[in-house]
Amino acid sequence: MFQEFSLSHVNFMLSGLVWTIGLAIIALTGGSIAGSVLALMAVSRNKIVRSIAQLYIFVVQGTPLLVTLFIAYFGANYVGVEVPPLVAISIAFSFYAAAFLGEIWRGSIQSVPRGQNEGAHALGLSRVDAMRYIIIPQAVKIATPPTVGFFVMLIKNTSLASVVSITELTRTAQIVSNATFKPLQVYLLAALFYFLVCFPLTIVSRKLEVRLRKS
Repeated sequence: MFQEFSLSHVNFMLSGLVWTIGLAIIALTGGSIAGSVLALMAVSRNKIVRSIAQLYIFVVQGTPLLVTLFIAYFGANYVGVEVPPLVAISIAFSFYAAAFLGEIWRGSIQSVPRGQNEGAHALGLSRVDAMRYIIIPQAVKIATPPTVGFFVMLIKNTSLASVVSITELTRTAQIVSNATFKPLQVYLLAALFYFLVCFPLTIVSRKLEVRLRKS
């Protein structure tokens, strides 16, 4: 017997929204750590190190995210390692985010004018100090707008976690829709929740991009 769509269902979907945001933050955090390493590897003078980073980015970006989630979800159990589904999916999203953030930050580092690097060496700074004190601070400004934009995309992509029964927003919408048999109202509400989270971040990203152009 179907239930009436009620406030308790809305609250249940809001709890899913919390998990959606939490999963996106976990992915952004893990992806930022690994992505920063990838970005530095991608601009390394060592050809082997640079090739490893490029290969990782190429493979992950060329693989559908859903496939990556399935590999993480079923792969751990296949090799006999007991990993909670949420942990496996969080790791998969982090690896996915690392590839995109690494490429964003690699491009930001390389977009800093070459004269900045040459000037740093003229002042007697080592390559590490030049990166730390001159190149990276400028690259951070350049990378901030696309990073915020990627975070918006990451929030929306967490909906794929519903396929492996992670109870985020889309999964809660599926459950409520099945219980109430009112899919239009339920998914419109889910879309509204996504919009209320993503739209302000999109505005922030655009404002940062405009400010960067002016500076």
